[in-house]
Amino acid sequence: MKPINAIRMGGTDILPLVEGGKGVSISTGVSAGHWAAAGGAGTVSIVNADSYDENGNVVPQEYHGRTRRERHEELVDYAIRGGIAQARIAHEIAGGRGRIHANILWEMGGAERVINGVLEGAPGLIQGLTCGAGMPYRLSEIAARFGIHYYPIVSSARAFNALWRRAYHKAADLLGAVVYEDPWRAGGHNGLSNTENPLAPEDPFPRVLALRKQMRAFGLDETPIIMAGGVWWLEEWQDWIDNPELGPIAFQFGTRPLLTRESPIPDSWKRRLLTLKKGDVFLNRFSPTGFYSSAVNNAFLGELRARSERQIPFSPEELGAHTMALAIGARGRLVYVTPTDGQRARLWMEEGYTEAMRTPDNTLVFVTPEKAREILADQGACMGCLSECRFSNWSQRGPSYTNGHKADPRSYCIQKTLQTVAHAHGPDQDDVMDHNLMFGGTNAWRFATDPLYANGYVPTVAELIERIMTGR
Repeated sequence: MKPINAIRMGGTDILPLVEGGKGVSISTGVSAGHWAAAGGAGTVSIVNADSYDENGNVVPQEYHGRTRRERHEELVDYAIRGGIAQARIAHEIAGGRGRIHANILWEMGGAERVINGVLEGAPGLIQGLTCGAGMPYRLSEIAARFGIHYYPIVSSARAFNALWRRAYHKAADLLGAVVYEDPWRAGGHNGLSNTENPLAPEDPFPRVLALRKQMRAFGLDETPIIMAGGVWWLEEWQDWIDNPELGPIAFQFGTRPLLTRESPIPDSWKRRLLTLKKGDVFLNRFSPTGFYSSAVNNAFLGELRARSERQIPFSPEELGAHTMALAIGARGRLVYVTPTDGQRARLWMEEGYTEAMRTPDNTLVFVTPEKAREILADQGACMGCLSECRFSNWSQRGPSYTNGHKADPRSYCIQKTLQTVAHAHGPDQDDVMDHNLMFGGTNAWRFATDPLYANGYVPTVAELIERIMTGR
């Protein structure tokens, strides 16, 4: 195993080990602070992070506004207060060691306001700003305003080329590193393009080499690339370490920090990670963001798959092959479907899926009355957690604050499920884990076979980093 040496990043020599940011109360100040204290770059998520009352209790993110716009303002306020709280915790634990980065999603509702609010409220506590989930052109401008380094997340050389030419060349000195997030292997939302096959993962080496060649064309020979997605033991990446073709490389760990003593996720989630098998984490297209996302296969994803499978096209009038009248809704309104689809719909209704909900694609999905009420309630409670949401048709741009499309019942409220799964610490947490979204990288199955976690052992962050530094 090659020695793992410090790397120059953001003006400081640190271990080439970066904690991946995980939103909604998962990458906390505790986890990030301990990662930095061990010599790496810890990452605080400022995506709806937890804040605390005077007694140290988590402040529930409850919404009282009558309109989505009013609730959106509450959400932004929660996010800023939570981000400041987590930055302070991380800074105190790190004790000046390593680096503290903050992670934000560009497609998060009010992203720029949240970034500015946290950096203004926690001056000097955050040394780097990581951002993905979209094309964050204004990231460099924000970083320059506060004099900190920035770390864009991309999935291709082409994406970085666009960011550099449009904006980043103006703040080249503050580009701390470029995060290459593998769109097939990383957990959470991934940047697969329309030309890439989600079922055919590509070798990351030539993609990262293409990124380095593009960076060299811009004079960024010594700017590190952070490899994110699929990294487990560094022994498996020896060909990348000190490779003159790739230049300086660091490695990001997003899934592995979930299973540490400092990780805030519920015990049930940690136990579930230890039982996963290969293939239990996969890419899906159900997210209200429109991005692919990588999550643990459970009853939650199973219900979404089944919901979309109970789907047929329809016409509001008899047209072409749509010759069969079908009565839907409490008023029995007639729509027209093909005879074959009509028979399928009647079978679904006999099974209890009696509610037909319209999608933006002129199709109907059939659900139970209980599920229909839940979907409508969640859509009505929207607080604008995304810049645009296909589930609720929210858009943060006025004056209508809608994306112009019908709300899509094939998706889900991502804010609701992620808050629920992150804070499920009661006796029913096993059930909560099964019926909510559990993000994870595709290598999460390796927890069950890795000797480090034998007999259910959960290491500290310091122990995990020490083991990673040995190579395996």
